This record gives sequence, C-alpha cells and structure tokens, in this order.
Amino acid sequence: MTAASHTAMMLAAWRHAGITRADLAVRTPSAMMLWFQDRALDQLPLGLARARNAHGADVYIRPARGYPWPMVFLDDVAPAMAHRVAKHYAVLVVRTSTLGGCHLWLQLTRALDERQRAQVQRWLIPRVGADPGSVSGEHLGRLAGMKNAKRGGEWVNVLHRPGPRERVWDPTPASPTTAAPRAKPPARKQDSRAPSSAGDGSESAREWGWVRGALEAGLSPTTLYQRLLERASPRRGADAERYARYTLSRALRSTAHRH
Repeated sequence: MTAASHTAMMLAAWRHAGITRADLAVRTPSAMMLWFQDRALDQLPLGLARARNAHGADVYIRPARGYPWPMVFLDDVAPAMAHRVAKHYAVLVVRTSTLGGCHLWLQLTRALDERQRAQVQRWLIPRVGADPGSVSGEHLGRLAGMKNAKRGGEWVNVLHRPGPRERVWDPTPASPTTAAPRAKPPARKQDSRAPSSAGDGSESAREWGWVRGALEAGLSPTTLYQRLLERASPRRGADAERYARYTLSRALRSTAHRH
C-alpha cells in the first residue's frame, strides 16, 4: 500500500465518522509551525505537507477547532490494546512508529465539544493505558502516510480502519449529563506559513493542569518532561525546552506543597 493510500484511508475514515473539516499543522526541522486551519478535508494542502515531510518536517492533524465532533483522540496506546479496542468498537488505529504506540480515533454516538471530549479522554485514558498528558479535547495526531521525523523517518501507517457496521462507542459513561451542543462555526483564520506568535490562547493553562494531574497520577518527572517537550515544541519552538523545565519545576513545587 502506498503512503498516499494510508493518508486517503485515514481521511476516508474521518469522513465516515462525520468529520468534515480539519486543522493541518506542519512542524519544520527548525521548529517553525505552519498552520492550515479549518479546511475541508478535500482542501487540505497535502502536496505541500508531503514536500515538507520529505525534507524532515512532521505533519499533524486534528478535527477543526470550534466545532462539536463525534470522535475522540487517544495517544500512545500499546498496539495490543489498540487491537483489543478495534475488535469491539469503530476506531481508526494509526501506528506512529515501530517502537512507539498507536493513535486511536474513536467514533462516538454523538458529537461533543472540546471540553466534553477532554472529559471523555480523562475517563478513557486509564482504561486503555493512553498518554495522560494528551488531554485537551483538541490534541493533534500524526497524519498517516507521512514519515515520523522524530523516529528516524519511519512511516506513519493505518493499522485498522473501522468498517461501516462496527459498533460506535456511546460516551455516556464518561459524560453522562452532557448533550451534543449546537455547532457554531469559528471566526475564519488566515492560513500562515509562519509560526503563530500566540499559539492557542489557553494552551499553557491546559498544559499546567495536565502536568499537575500527571504528577498526581504517578507519572515520572523524566517521562513527563519528554511528553511536555514534545507537546509544546510545535507551539514554543526554540523556547520549548526552557518552558518545559520551568513548567515541570513549578508543578513539582506545587505538588510538594500540597503534601
């Protein structure tokens, strides 16, 4: 199967799940983040992304922000667990590298906004062993059919694409009192070939929350630092290492004071 086929398979699974618009992000080797936001799936700049990817850039994607979507993302799930989930529910499984875990895009019976999706992630993460640091409701995942520059250029491939008759997961156990919100299209943002100076407005606050939560859950500071660095690098660029050290140091002090 060709790389383009893996990309097409992933996007087809998203369309079938009801995802119609996406944000595409390209992180260059110099840590510059190129954003292409709120694009229809058939209008994503895949040619540009492939060209950049061939020269060492990483390519990420997520359902466009500002809309409710019937899908939730789980990061760094062990392949064995990913296959177990795929046996029971409609889920797209993307393998990010040979030694790494899998990205799971789990279909839901109803559309949820970002806050609700984050709530569902918190409930699911300990049950499938996913990354506790990837709780935001709008986390980026790798686009299948591209190379993972962080892992020496290994291909990111689709391992499982859900069929039309597979069971869609009901998020009620994780979010019992919520109802699907009305969709409100966000204000249009211009695409940019330069890194965003502000990033996502509340991203630092979200990271502060999940860093403290991950420490409370027992994640080692070393592992947490690496995950924070990977998460923040697309937004912070060359400042990511200082930011990750500072944030982790503050969280460690805060956790120590509480105890």
